[in-house]
Amino acid sequence: MDSYPMSRTCPLDPPSDYGRLRAEHPITRVRLDFDGSDVWLVTRHEDARAVLGDANFSSDFSTPGFPARLTSQPPGPGTFIRMDPPDHTRLRRLLVPEFTRRRMEALRPAIQRIVDELIDAMAGRTPPVDLVEALALPLPSQVITELLGVPYDDRDFFHETTRLMGDQNVDPERRLKVRNDLRDYLDRLVAVKEEQPADDLLSRLAQGRQEAGVSREEIVGIATLLMVAGYETVANQIAVGTVALLQNPGELAGLQSGPERLAAAVEEVVRHQTVIDYGARRAATADVEVGGRLIRAGEGVVVVLASANRDEERFGDPDRLDLCRDASDHLSFGYGVHQCMGQLLARVQLQVVWETLFRRIPSLRLAVPVEKVPFRYDMFVYGVHELPVTW
Repeated sequence: MDSYPMSRTCPLDPPSDYGRLRAEHPITRVRLDFDGSDVWLVTRHEDARAVLGDANFSSDFSTPGFPARLTSQPPGPGTFIRMDPPDHTRLRRLLVPEFTRRRMEALRPAIQRIVDELIDAMAGRTPPVDLVEALALPLPSQVITELLGVPYDDRDFFHETTRLMGDQNVDPERRLKVRNDLRDYLDRLVAVKEEQPADDLLSRLAQGRQEAGVSREEIVGIATLLMVAGYETVANQIAVGTVALLQNPGELAGLQSGPERLAAAVEEVVRHQTVIDYGARRAATADVEVGGRLIRAGEGVVVVLASANRDEERFGDPDRLDLCRDASDHLSFGYGVHQCMGQLLARVQLQVVWETLFRRIPSLRLAVPVEKVPFRYDMFVYGVHELPVTW
């Protein structure tokens, strides 16, 4: 029996074992290194969609058989990504008006301003510069804090908090304490928003929660989830996506060919570099046949999004970064009712940052060989710890 997670042999490609599994055992039993439990591993695109779109596969942490990973305590109130309907529906419905395409597009000028300011500061420094510290981290941090109404002066606290929560080498008890520290901070902030509402997402959630049947603790949980998910994943997508683009200079022209081409190019980068490295976790609540295999109630499932996004049956020559490809049905943002709520906001940030970065600094290149880049092999969200660049 294979163990999971599996090791990469190339930093910009998922483990080569995924290709073997897709061809020979697309749905197979593996043993989790985290806790020694056995789960089903799903590696093909078609099967991944089948599992993620089936209500018989639960996202609830408390469901028997759920792959708990390193989580030592169940998620707190408001963590709707770890809930099933109807609670998931009740909480997610509160956020739907906040993440519409119109509202996200309305944020584009503000995001462009932030990116311009960050690149101004970066270009004014003597290279090499760490792109993570100069751009990839501060952009989503500033965007999500402005969106929620969190004082940006507290950004260092959020940087350290999310770093510790995403590091699999950090003791689970410490990670839990950090998560609770973040919740305590946001709990105090929600109290302020209840008394002194402003034009921000957190104020609107705090003001509208009673009508929606949402508790104050759930609002704090939602805010905690948005802070972490809206920051960590986008920051690492910017960083590792930039590495992939720099390693494929012939494809970079696709970012400069107009808004329509830009959007498609971003989808391909997100497909090619799937930062949700350990996949989507589920537990079967009924016996379900998927891809010819019977998954029984009470058995855990890990859907490997990075493998599904490199499925040869769905994407021709999938290991090649091809910015002309139609990658619109990649699974980097998930699929089904749990598809990422903030995907439109992430797309706007990625479009703005890559178009602006390579237009403003067209000679950008790695300052070290790619083999010397410290990739995040030790983190739940894949990316790079730092990215030395020059021009």
